Amino acid sequence: MKARNSVGSSDGLPARHVDAFLDRLRAARYSEVTLGKKRRVLAAFSLWMKSQNIDLAHLDESDAALFMKRLSNAPAPRVQFELAVLRLFLVYLRNEGIVHLPSVNCQSAVADIHDRYVDYLRQERGLAKNSVLVYGPFIRDFLDCQDVGNGTVLPDAFDAVTIRNHLLARSRGRSGEYMRLMTVSLRSFCHFLFLRGYTPHDLYESVPTVRKCRQSSVPTFLTPEQEEVIIASTDRSTPRGRRDYAILLLLARLGLRAGEIVALELGDIRWRSGELVIHGKGRMVEHVPLLSDVGEALASYLQTDRGTSASRRVFLRMWAPRVGLTGPAAIGHIVRLAFVRADFRPACRGAAHLFRHGLATMMIRSGASMAEIAEVLRHRSQDSTAIYAKVAFEELRGVARSWPTTGGA
Repeated sequence: MKARNSVGSSDGLPARHVDAFLDRLRAARYSEVTLGKKRRVLAAFSLWMKSQNIDLAHLDESDAALFMKRLSNAPAPRVQFELAVLRLFLVYLRNEGIVHLPSVNCQSAVADIHDRYVDYLRQERGLAKNSVLVYGPFIRDFLDCQDVGNGTVLPDAFDAVTIRNHLLARSRGRSGEYMRLMTVSLRSFCHFLFLRGYTPHDLYESVPTVRKCRQSSVPTFLTPEQEEVIIASTDRSTPRGRRDYAILLLLARLGLRAGEIVALELGDIRWRSGELVIHGKGRMVEHVPLLSDVGEALASYLQTDRGTSASRRVFLRMWAPRVGLTGPAAIGHIVRLAFVRADFRPACRGAAHLFRHGLATMMIRSGASMAEIAEVLRHRSQDSTAIYAKVAFEELRGVARSWPTTGGA
């Protein structure tokens, strides 16, 4: 049974808690209009708490769900907004110790193994966040399929035949790239199981690999002319435009990855030495030169538009809460909007990476060596750089033999 106020009638939500919560959001740069809407939601929730005699100390998500039932016929945006307000308010109350933390049930074996595997990827393998987000769901899906029904793993779950059967069952109608990522994830998981003592032998080799022809295609890239049109499409008279302009320059001039831009912090900009500290793949920390136009764009955004924030990230969201961008997908979204403004429609995915390919292509056509390109792009393997040799089409034509003609002439 849900806890009620045992002393007497409920007082609902004390005004001091609501005011303190809204002040916290105000500091995070929420607008007064938005704060007014949130206050009205909390006022209605407070009246409902009084009518239901709900004890504030035991408030939880089930109360919010009951309160939301009154909006069964309301538009979806209103429902989503009010529910988000209540969830955020609950987090605040728990962090302040006003509301009891929810009781935590014993974690199932499936969830425990999954969490241990994710920790292994982060702590021991040093995988980037994006890689963990790729591997994790594949393994969670596998573990869910081995669940007895109560969170316990089947006795033969970690068996070579079971793993292969799972792979075959999931292969129907899937692309080659999807299957390649699944097999890589399962092979990694098998190695983890062996290292942690779940299996007596490493089943790594029992997972079949998916063939992928390396260097089989020419990388899609942006020409210098296309890059300049795309960069010029940003409206630099607006805060958003100045932020996006700086991001596009980091992509085009320095060939940074989307994740590296998201992770960039204020302390990573070394103004005196004229360099940026980049936190790259595999926890690599590297230094790249801060070019003059990139530095000017960053300085303009930081001085005029970024504003104050508890976040140390260089690039912040335009809307409250004013925190760092959520991830590489946010950079991709910014790039795709620039493509639309420039009326550019690439026939491939990975919008932000096209700038990186463009930089490498420009360098090789200017006579740069593979080693120089690898240094600029910060490749750890020469194989990653070798594919750019294909974009020097004119040079390749020079070494190609003529097509034989009739009569051998």
